[in-house]
Amino acid sequence: MPFTVPFPRSPFDGGSARWYEHELGWAAVAGPPVQLVTGLRFDVLDLPAAAGRGVLRRVGAGTGPVALMGRRMRLLVAAGSAEELPGLLEWLEWGGISLDLAALGADGRMAAPVPPGWSRSGTPGSPVWLRAPEPGREVESSLPALRPSAVRDGAGAPCLARLVAAVAAECHRVRLLGAVRNHPRGAGPAARQPAPQRFASS
Repeated sequence: MPFTVPFPRSPFDGGSARWYEHELGWAAVAGPPVQLVTGLRFDVLDLPAAAGRGVLRRVGAGTGPVALMGRRMRLLVAAGSAEELPGLLEWLEWGGISLDLAALGADGRMAAPVPPGWSRSGTPGSPVWLRAPEPGREVESSLPALRPSAVRDGAGAPCLARLVAAVAAECHRVRLLGAVRNHPRGAGPAARQPAPQRFASS
C-alpha cells in the first residue's frame, strides 16, 4: 500500500486561536471559523469597507487594529465602546440617521483574521488585518477610548469621539453616493431620513 503524506493542517485548525490567546491574551473560540470574543479586551465598530477607507484617510494613525472582511471593515476600539456608541452618536448629532454602522460588544463574536506573518491562503473574502495588533505590546492601551479630556479639548488621541465622528460622516457619505447612483434624479433630503442603527452583540 503506498504511503500517503497528509496535507498540512490549516493555521485555522486551532492554531490561530491559540496564537491570539497566547500572544495577545484575547479570548478566542476555535473554529472553523476561529472567532474572537468581543466585549472583554476590545469592542468592534463594523462599517462598509468603502466608508472605512475614508475613515483611515481622515484619522491617519488615530485607530487601533483594523480588519477587512469582504465588503466590511472592522475597527477595534476600547471595551465598553459599544455601549457608549448610541449616546455618542446623539451627542455628535448623528442620532437616528441610517449609517449602516454596527457595534460588537459584550458576548459578541468577530471572525478572526489570519495572524500577522501567517500565510493568507484561504477563501476569498476571509478576514485579514489591514493594521494588525502587535504581539508583546499592550494592545488595549492603543485602542480609541472615550476620555473626558479628549472630548473636551481634543487632546489624548486616539480618541473614540474623533473616530466615531469620522465613521459617521464617511458612512453617511457612502450611503448618499449609493442613493444617488440608485436614484440619480432625486436622492436629496430623503437620504437623511431617520432610521435605527444596528448595535449588535453577535
